[in-house]
Amino acid sequence: MAWLFLVLAGICEIGWPLGFKFAHTYQKFALFWFVFSAFSMTASGVLLYLAQRQIPIGTAYMIWTGVGGVGTVLIGIIFFGDSTNLYRLIFLTMIIIGLIGLKLSHG
Repeated sequence: MAWLFLVLAGICEIGWPLGFKFAHTYQKFALFWFVFSAFSMTASGVLLYLAQRQIPIGTAYMIWTGVGGVGTVLIGIIFFGDSTNLYRLIFLTMIIIGLIGLKLSHG
């Protein structure tokens, strides 16, 4: 269950930068998107707390930030036209490999 909490925490971590992006893009609804961001941050933190009770904090933190970071980059590429140059994709792949390695090496 701890790993499920951790993955969900990482997914919620994607929500707050996405909310900030939408607050800037759709300024008429900025308050809604700021509330969305705050909710995402809170949910992410609570789920990380629940996960790290059983997963070492260093592993939990790296996976939490990695899932959030990779997810945010992918959303930027898919929905906002962010760069997909070769180096960016190579380094993104390296982060994903590192996250998988941390999961597999968890005792």
